[in-house]
Parts: sequence; structure tokens; C-alpha cells
Amino acid sequence: MSSDYVVREVRAEDWPSAKELRLDALRDPLAPLAFLETYDQARAQPDEFWRERTAKGSDGGPNRQFIAEGPAGDWAGTMTVLVEEPGTEDFTGQRVERCQAHLVGVFVREGRRGGTVARELLRAAVGWALVQQGVSRVRLFVHEKNSRAEAFYQKAGFTRTAVVGHEYEMEYRPTA
Repeated sequence: MSSDYVVREVRAEDWPSAKELRLDALRDPLAPLAFLETYDQARAQPDEFWRERTAKGSDGGPNRQFIAEGPAGDWAGTMTVLVEEPGTEDFTGQRVERCQAHLVGVFVREGRRGGTVARELLRAAVGWALVQQGVSRVRLFVHEKNSRAEAFYQKAGFTRTAVVGHEYEMEYRPTA
């Protein structure tokens, strides 16, 4: 990774930066393909929402949010891992059959795309997911029109496993 950015887990007190980055992500032209909420929906949320959301992705929470942080405290990107437990329903309404990790909220600021930020965020997220007790697979969804993202994930070891509406489910299957 570029020596200017370090990938780390988000901390609960980072909620203002997490909010600001999420709002930037939702302003991105590809946001309608990548995210389930709109900028207006997210912007309308009170600060308590952002505090709770960030705490759930920090150490001690059930999930983990990773960020790429620069030396001046600027954030270049983010990726979140949700741990889905058997017997629950996922965002599509399907029953989760086994403990799995689901990568969501992937965003890299425009000026940092095409470098190593996304790759290092993905490495941290997948690495964290694979050592969680009971997690048997790591998956994500990518919109059928987001071929650049799909190519990135394929290069990193993800394979298409299902089609859900206009989304491809992809599972991490590292090569030996």
C-alpha cells in the first residue's frame, strides 16, 4: 500500500469521519448500483444513528469496518464486514444457512482509485473475516453493471456463485 495510508479498524469515536465518508460515497455516480440507501436518507439520520453504526463496526461490535487513513487523518476508503449468523435473514430476505461474512459498504475516494487502497482494504476485511469463529465463507454482491468492481473482486479470488436480481453474489475462493 502507499506509504501515506494505513488500513485500520474504525473506532467508535470515529463516527463523524465515518458519517462524512459514507455521505461522500452516497454522492458518487455509482452509488445507486452499490448502496441500498440514498444520500438523502443517510443525511437525514441523527448523530446517534452514526454513533451506533460506527460502534457496531468497531472493536467490540459484531461487525468490523476498515478504513484507509492518511497521515493527516484523511480517509481514502472503507469496507465493512457483516457477520451473518445461521437462521437469520440476509438483506435479500433469504435465510442464512451457515455463519458467513458479508462484505459491504465498499468505497474508495475518486482520487485514490486504481492504486492499492481497495486491495489493502479487501485484504484486511477478508483476513479479519476468515479468523472469526464459525465463519465458513466470505461473500459480497456486485451489480451486474459494475464490471470494474467485478473484475477487481475476481482478481482477488472471488467467484460468482449466484444471481439475485441485478446483483452477482461472489464468494471468496482463494487459489492455492
